[in-house]
Amino acid sequence: MSLDLLTTPAAVPGTPWKDAAGYWTGMTRAIADLSGPVAAVNLGALRFNALDMLVRAGGVPIRVASKSVRVRELVDATLALPGYHGILAFTLPEALWLAETQEDVVLGYPSVDRDALRRLATDERAAERVTLMVDDLAQLDIVDAVVSPAGRHVIRVAIDADASWRAPGLGHIGVRRSPVHDAAEVANLARAIVARPGFRLVGLMMYEAQIAGQPDATGSGDGVIRWMQRRSGHELLERREAIVRGLREIAPLEFVNGGGTGSLELTASDQAVTEITAGSGLLAGHLFDGYRIFDPAPAAAFALEVVRKPTSDIVTVLGGGWIASGPPLASRQPRPVWPRGLTTLAREGAGEVQTPLQGEAARSLRVGDRVWFRHAKSGELAERVDRYHLIDGDRIVGTTPTYRGEGQAFL
Repeated sequence: MSLDLLTTPAAVPGTPWKDAAGYWTGMTRAIADLSGPVAAVNLGALRFNALDMLVRAGGVPIRVASKSVRVRELVDATLALPGYHGILAFTLPEALWLAETQEDVVLGYPSVDRDALRRLATDERAAERVTLMVDDLAQLDIVDAVVSPAGRHVIRVAIDADASWRAPGLGHIGVRRSPVHDAAEVANLARAIVARPGFRLVGLMMYEAQIAGQPDATGSGDGVIRWMQRRSGHELLERREAIVRGLREIAPLEFVNGGGTGSLELTASDQAVTEITAGSGLLAGHLFDGYRIFDPAPAAAFALEVVRKPTSDIVTVLGGGWIASGPPLASRQPRPVWPRGLTTLAREGAGEVQTPLQGEAARSLRVGDRVWFRHAKSGELAERVDRYHLIDGDRIVGTTPTYRGEGQAFL
């Protein structure tokens, strides 16, 4: 099917997920005739999230982070909306695959995949459509070792500069990514890239994970987190402007990329930024419930079947151990969301094959009933299933393959 998020009819207008009982009951009715674990995307919720992100971006184009979706049709449908443009891919083989149909694919992470680099360097169309991400000349050395400048097409590259905050007295706050942090370091790398034959510097990326990926409305410690984000955001605005000013004296940049789902407003306010990357807000894994500034709809979820009842207040569902990447915390487990009040057991968690759930709601569940879960992260659910059922109200209106369903496994 060809999905159009602007014209797809919604059986239930407004924000039906605000009525949890009605929303999840409708989802359950939609999949009543299906067996086994079922992964679903509610089209009304997806459309709400996609349009809400555009409003939050304030007119700054949004580049779709493919790792947060991993369903080609959903990426394509989002890119068809005015205000979305381009993909931020997570591996080079994925970028090359997407570039078969998309003209603007930026690789969000450095690659040393020699086979994929060879394909990129010897395919003129791919070289025009795909931009490599670099933060070290050693990454360019790998490209040269695979195919010399004389034997390849010019490779488009962008610099990934560290957007973390080096806080006085606190040290590094943020993720560990690029080794280049200040304007001088970035400029030195840029000059070296420009001087290398076979490469063309076209862009800059700075991802402020300590803001975009850090919830600030989870309860404990919120005040400290908000203080950190204010201070970090102010520092970043000044430093990114200086970096961009210096780079534009060295090379004609096509884009300056920043941000994420959790920082759309802040990043959009930065006059140095020309585009924002976001993707998690589309399907809305439950890690994105804890932000003050936006409230995404639970667009993606999966349902597991009750197969046994060990006690009157415990049910066991088949499957469930679809743990998200990151630190091994409870927040990385899938969250049972309907019926309300079910929790995993502390000693078992989400299991490899089965997951026991305890709570008052278990008393009314019978063998064969469904329990709905939300994954912690938006894209990783797609690695567990080969398709999403597309739901409008209380009916299935189509299915769409995940990367896995198309026979692709990139990471």
